[in-house]
Amino acid sequence: MIEKIDITGNNYKVDDSLKKYAKKRLGKLDKYLPKGSKKDVVCKMVVEEIGKGKSGKYEISVAMELTGGKVIAARDECANVFAGVDLVEAKLLGQIRRYKLEVQPHRQKRGLKSLFRKKK
Repeated sequence: MIEKIDITGNNYKVDDSLKKYAKKRLGKLDKYLPKGSKKDVVCKMVVEEIGKGKSGKYEISVAMELTGGKVIAARDECANVFAGVDLVEAKLLGQIRRYKLEVQPHRQKRGLKSLFRKKK
């Protein structure tokens, strides 16, 4: 679990149910990170209310600071705050997978010929 998750709001009061939900969803993302990057991950989430009244929209932006100075960020607008957290989580997951491919070395593909090679 990601321990350092900071949730703030602009023009929006963040309640306990949203904090609990966001920590549950964003905290699980550490299992997709490379082993060396899991230590000191800091996650910052900002919820901003864009429109007032019935047509109110919310902008959810999340930035994850990884070890080595790498920052992974995602932003989305949605009518429901909880649905916006889900969408941002999916975007972050894709970016984490791309980051993991950059950082980790690839295994060599040798194929079946190396298994059945005659030994001298």
